[in-house]
Amino acid sequence: MTTPEILEALPRVSTLVVGDICLDRWCRYDPCEAEPSRETGIPRTAVVSVEVTPGAGGTVANNLAALGVGRVAVLGAIGEDGHGAELSRALARRGIATDLCVSSDRMQTFTYSKLINRVTGIEDLPRIDFINAAPIPPEVERQVMERLRQAVETFDVILISDQAETDQGGVITPAVRDLLADLAARHREKIFWADSRARIAQFRNMILKPNRQEAEAACNGNYAAWRGEARAPLLMITHGAAGVLLVDESGERWIKTKAIEHPVDICGAGDSFSAGAATALYLTRSPELAARFGNLVASITVMKPGTGTASGEEILAAGIS
Repeated sequence: MTTPEILEALPRVSTLVVGDICLDRWCRYDPCEAEPSRETGIPRTAVVSVEVTPGAGGTVANNLAALGVGRVAVLGAIGEDGHGAELSRALARRGIATDLCVSSDRMQTFTYSKLINRVTGIEDLPRIDFINAAPIPPEVERQVMERLRQAVETFDVILISDQAETDQGGVITPAVRDLLADLAARHREKIFWADSRARIAQFRNMILKPNRQEAEAACNGNYAAWRGEARAPLLMITHGAAGVLLVDESGERWIKTKAIEHPVDICGAGDSFSAGAATALYLTRSPELAARFGNLVASITVMKPGTGTASGEEILAAGIS
């Protein structure tokens, strides 16, 4: 399939993003308004505007929606708090279904607050993250698993986003991960695609998409052995500007990409790659075509500030077939 043919077919694809669905808050502050608090004497960070976007697994979903995928849904856990309301609205504005998400007043919404200097446009202060360091409530885990069991039949592509870097608190618990491995083994016709910041070595029976550092940490470079142990049909190991290393039953091979000399922001590039590559793999069943399409999507998003997306029109305008 050519790139235009892939884009034309995407409206027929249904996708589910399972895992850590996060809120990104882009807070612009004015350093000129940083006078000390009268009560404490501590200088304030004076936020003058806020933009919110879906983050973590929400970034994957946002990219899927921008590409024109026919059905995009998320399955995660959202706190019954202000950030949860912001996240739900941000997803709904992009046409991303949230009815499978579990809400709970026993946890807070996973949120990244990024502080950007209004004068320079640079994120130059420590981020403020709202994380869950304790295990998710048992009833939330049970609901996530039950909704996953009931919904999996209706989706073509299931993308797993294990974003949490804490030992506990993420939606992809050991029990959820085991269920995903079982579902992937029973539904070989579907694409199960796993991306994990800290635990990629613990996933089984599905396509694994680590970056180079995550892959090295998982297997110390013995990719063929790792693929066999994980019973993974395919490894797609991203190497930034160097391209993607494919590892499957036929061995290892590189899919090179055109280097971007001056990327604007590489934040979220892996998520945009996943959105493009996973759906293209479902349509073409070709790892090479999927990797090239994922690289193309990422090459557009890295030229945008924040966690950008790529539309079909932008991809066609890039002139790559």
